[in-house]
Amino acid sequence: MITFAQKIFNDFFVMAEMKVFSGTNSRYVALKIAEKLGVELGKVNISRFADGEYEICYEEPVRGAEVYLVQSTFGASENLMELLLMIDAAKRASAQTVIAVIPYFGWARQDRKDKPRVSIAAKLVANILIAAGIDRLITMDLHADQIQGFFDIPVDHLYASTMFVPDIADLHLKDMVIASPDVGGAKRANSYAKYFNAPLVLCHKHRQQANVVESMTIIGDVQDKDVILIDDMVDTAGTICKAASLMKENGARSVRAYISHAVMSDPASERVMASGLDELVVSDSIPFDTEKCPKVRVLSVDQMFAYAIRHVNIKRSINDLFLFK
Repeated sequence: MITFAQKIFNDFFVMAEMKVFSGTNSRYVALKIAEKLGVELGKVNISRFADGEYEICYEEPVRGAEVYLVQSTFGASENLMELLLMIDAAKRASAQTVIAVIPYFGWARQDRKDKPRVSIAAKLVANILIAAGIDRLITMDLHADQIQGFFDIPVDHLYASTMFVPDIADLHLKDMVIASPDVGGAKRANSYAKYFNAPLVLCHKHRQQANVVESMTIIGDVQDKDVILIDDMVDTAGTICKAASLMKENGARSVRAYISHAVMSDPASERVMASGLDELVVSDSIPFDTEKCPKVRVLSVDQMFAYAIRHVNIKRSINDLFLFK
C-alpha cells in the first residue's frame, strides 16, 4: 500500500508535460519536429488587427507544462515580435518553463562593435528574450559562438554538421578539399577538414560595404579537386557564388556548398543558378522553395531538434549530437 508520503514523493518527480507550439512562419518545421517527438503540435491562435498588430492566445492549457516555442527569427522583426508575445502569453498562463527553439537566430551578424556608433543587435535580442521570460534557448549554428555568452540562461547550441557530415560522406569524393568562402569561417571549415582528413582552402575577400564583395583571392590548391564550401549562412549569395566561380577558374572539378541557413535574399537564387556551384545544400531552418533555384537541396533539422528537445525534457545529455563543433 502506497503511503501518503510516498505519493507526495512520486508526484514531486513526475516529469512536466511537454507541449510544442509554433509561430506562423516556422510551422512547416515545427510540424515535422512534433511528428518526430510523437506529439501533436499545440494549438495557438494568432489574430491580427487591421493595422498589423497581432494578439497571441493559446487554445489549450499550458499550466505547469514545459513549453517549447519553435520560431526562427528570419526576416525583419515580425517573427521575433511574434515569438516574444508567445513567450509572454505562456508565462502569464502559468507554464512551468518556456524554452525558445530558434533554428535560425536572426540579428546574429551584429555581435560586436566593429565600427564607431553601431548597435550590438545580437546582445539586445538576447536581453529581450530573457526579459520576455525564456528559461532556455535551443538554437543552431550561431553566426558567432560568443553569442551564447550573451545569455544568462542555458543555451543548447546545435551544429548543422550533424546533418551535413553524413551527407558529404555519401558523396564518396576521392579528391575532396574543404573550403571557407572567407577567413572568418576558417574555424568552422577547419573542423570539417580535420574530420575528413582533407586539405583546407581559404578565400580572402575584401568588402567595401555589406553584401558587396569587392575582390577575392584563393589561398590553397583546388586544381582537379572536388571542393566543399562550408559557411553558416547565405544571404545575397555574392560571396559564395564568387568563391565557387573562382574555384572553377582555378581548375576545381566540382564545387558544392553546405550552408546552415538559407537567408537567400534577392537576387540570391539568380546568382546561384548563374554561378559555378554544382549544388547548394542548406537546412530548413529558414523556409526555401527549391523551385526558385533547382541547384538548392534542403536537409531538414527536424530530427536533430526533436532529439535535443526530448533529451532536455527528460534531463539527459545531448552530447551525442556533436560529431564536432
